[in-house]
Amino acid sequence: MRGWRPALAVVLLGLAPVAHGQAGDDLEPILAGLPAGARIGLIAIDETGAVVAARNVDARMVPASTTKLFTTAAVLALLPATDQPDTTGGASVSLEGRADRPDVVLRGHGDARLSSAPDCAVDCLATLADAVAAHTHQVGAVIGDDRALADERWPSGMSWDNMATPSGTAISALALDDNIAVAAIDAAAAGTADSPARITPPAGLTISGTVRIGTGDQPALTRRTLPGSDAWRIDGVVPAGKTWRIPLALADPAARAAWVLRGMLVARGVTVRGSTLARHRDGPVPAEPPVLARLVPPPLREDVALTLRQSQNLHAELLLRRLAAPGTVADGITARMAALQAAGLPPGSVSLYDGSGMSTYNRVTPRALALLLRWGQAQPWGSDWIAGFPVAGQTGTLKARLKGTPLEGKLRAKTGTLLGTQALAGFLPTAAGHTLTFAVLVNDLPDGTSATPVVDALLLALAAQH
Repeated sequence: MRGWRPALAVVLLGLAPVAHGQAGDDLEPILAGLPAGARIGLIAIDETGAVVAARNVDARMVPASTTKLFTTAAVLALLPATDQPDTTGGASVSLEGRADRPDVVLRGHGDARLSSAPDCAVDCLATLADAVAAHTHQVGAVIGDDRALADERWPSGMSWDNMATPSGTAISALALDDNIAVAAIDAAAAGTADSPARITPPAGLTISGTVRIGTGDQPALTRRTLPGSDAWRIDGVVPAGKTWRIPLALADPAARAAWVLRGMLVARGVTVRGSTLARHRDGPVPAEPPVLARLVPPPLREDVALTLRQSQNLHAELLLRRLAAPGTVADGITARMAALQAAGLPPGSVSLYDGSGMSTYNRVTPRALALLLRWGQAQPWGSDWIAGFPVAGQTGTLKARLKGTPLEGKLRAKTGTLLGTQALAGFLPTAAGHTLTFAVLVNDLPDGTSATPVVDALLLALAAQH
């Protein structure tokens, strides 16, 4: 979908005055449907820069995953050759120490796409395992090394209870399988109700607890772990007749990657005589020794699109860290803001503490989001950036939204969701053939409520009116 661009787009560093007095007065009946206590900030701008709808445009609000718009725009603006194979981010493997029994060192360099899947075709850990097995049949330790980036595994301001969820898995320069491990609970074998199911932990993790075979059609499981631990407890009931796959977040991705590589080496006939461990940055990082093999992942631009379409938190966090050579969050944040100064973001309109939007410290104004969108779509990389946005009713996090409406297949926007927060920002085609740039942020939603019906009705009304 290269080449997509909003019609007649004009980039202004500021926004033109409200088009007709108080913008969007006729939207009040729709906005009245928001849950009591919720706050909304919104802005919609036409191609001339005129504001056609506005509420609290300079309110500092929690942006959730619309934060990824800032991170991905900075990546495309700042990093070189994002349309070429990623020659700097791919994982490598080296043999170090004794010649007769070398240690295997698996190094990550910030690529988020390394895979151990049996059907992997590109960026595969198996390729590195093959290289080791072709060189030696006996090794010492297997080491996962993520020192290319700082050892900052979770965003500042992320709720601690998210650490145990797939969306909050730890961040590491050595990322494998999106830093998700899968436990298998086997209830396929014949057995009576209430008999125990067999739990197979993934390599590198430990699992305790009791899961029994039940009679329902869906599992009822509790999963518990302590922050920073790869020891899990799983209890509950699963239906009989199949093997259930349970995704688990990681606390030490580098160690997990080393364990998976160890298993691959053993499967290839390599004897592993040493331990399996991880190396994290705790000081200056020595130069990388000669490598036995190095992977070259696909272009970063493809990962930007995946990050936007799927709202992939781990990928966004790694992209942020790759913006500056030291590989720290602080340096990435500084580089991101420097890269986006050309968007004309007003002072105080953007305060971001992570790359993904998981941080509850983040604050952004609707005006800042709109300015970013209008600036980004006019850049040489703008069409590729926007092509990665979810499409209403068709792709990504908007696949199930606005189906069967005039906006299905047309609206492109980035979603954002945190507890009490919903956001949407992007480009809205109208019935008259125009394209509005819009941002809607809703904060302080009461428990059990949603702003989606109101926001969707708002967008449909704007599309019909303009």
